[in-house]
Amino acid sequence: MSLHGVCPIALTPFTDEGDVDLAGIDALAEHYLGSGTNGLTVLGIMGEAHKLTDAERSAVAGRYLAATDGEVPVVVGCSAPATRMAIERAREAEGLGAAAVMVAPPNNSKNLDLVFGHYQEVAEAVSVPVVVQDEPVNTGVVMPAAFISRVMNEVENCRYVKLEEAPTTIKISALIDGIEDPEKRAGIFGGLGGMYFYEELARGAVGIMTGFAYPEILVRVYQLFSKGREMEAREHFFRYLPLIRFEAQLGVGGVGIRKEVFKLRRVIGSSHVRPPAPPLDAETLRELEDLVEFLGLTEGDSR
Repeated sequence: MSLHGVCPIALTPFTDEGDVDLAGIDALAEHYLGSGTNGLTVLGIMGEAHKLTDAERSAVAGRYLAATDGEVPVVVGCSAPATRMAIERAREAEGLGAAAVMVAPPNNSKNLDLVFGHYQEVAEAVSVPVVVQDEPVNTGVVMPAAFISRVMNEVENCRYVKLEEAPTTIKISALIDGIEDPEKRAGIFGGLGGMYFYEELARGAVGIMTGFAYPEILVRVYQLFSKGREMEAREHFFRYLPLIRFEAQLGVGGVGIRKEVFKLRRVIGSSHVRPPAPPLDAETLRELEDLVEFLGLTEGDSR
């Protein structure tokens, strides 16, 4: 299945004691699918993949794949500090039934020729498509549009891009100019919490991969835009932009805020984030609840 539309970065729910909550994965998967999402992306940064053991990574990916049961394509994050590790993770994800694997450059790799080799080896090791994850804040690796275009042009199995470097809009335009294959040009996803989703679509993005806790809002924006109803899509997007902005407080705890929202929505039972993680203070939680109430985000109102 080709990737397009809203493919949320799925959370990894934990119990209050910090154990992986498998029943919570089932509930989240049901919620994502019920929101009309076009796919799922698991074991991303928002899924706290870097805080999971290898056994937990396999369990989380396997559970999401079982819970979705082929209804939508599932992308599995396989980033690793070493090429061999990324290859092993990618092969395991393919064996579990992943529709694609997402790979960021190894942390703090400043030599882009080595990063290119990393993508080439991983892409050649699997038959499912590779999503090139552009994530400079967390990886410390800046990949200019010209470099990503080179990867897409020269590595056959790198077929999608997921952007996180602001401003994503300018980079989307540069990639569309630089990527030669029309199908790959139609494989660019936005991100960045959804901050520029409408503008990303207007620039030519095929969809978005982000952890925003009201995925049905993004689904509606995408559906309206895809039907040529751009002004309605823009109006819907800007109505809820304050909540997107509030969630983007990564220094306060973006994962924590999103987990609090999903707990508030009674999708998961615990908002536990594995340490080290900044705690959410009572005032931030009060502001969150006030904003949700102000926007009228009771179940169903955001559709």
